[in-house]
Amino acid sequence: MQILLILFVVIGGAGLSVEAGLLGPLGHQVGHLWATFSIFGVGAALTFLLMLWFSPRKSPSIFKQPGWQLIGGLLGVGYVVILTVATPVIGIAMTMIGILAGQVSKSLLIDHYGLFGTEQRVINKERVIALGFIVVALIFVAREYI
Repeated sequence: MQILLILFVVIGGAGLSVEAGLLGPLGHQVGHLWATFSIFGVGAALTFLLMLWFSPRKSPSIFKQPGWQLIGGLLGVGYVVILTVATPVIGIAMTMIGILAGQVSKSLLIDHYGLFGTEQRVINKERVIALGFIVVALIFVAREYI
């Protein structure tokens, strides 16, 4: 089961690269914030339809959850705006490697301390080495811009 989830995560990551490639030209044509809005509008409509078909009807109200758990929506907007603005300038590979470096570094800290109610997973040598490889990739790809 875990191998299947890892495969889904890799496929999702590949989808983000496609999204970045689509957002750059769209942002150039209609404006960065309109492109961001269109992505969230389509995503919200699709999520609504999925909720109608697959979500349990008696689930707890979103409005009864702690407000800090909804910050992800703000972070998502920031992420999509960054993709829309950065991708046409620095390219998809540089954007994705930069995003990956930020994601992995912050993820290691979140896992290590068990933040946001996640299971604690201590930072070990292998995880630090993996982050190091990502940083090296970032440096190699960024040399073009330095």
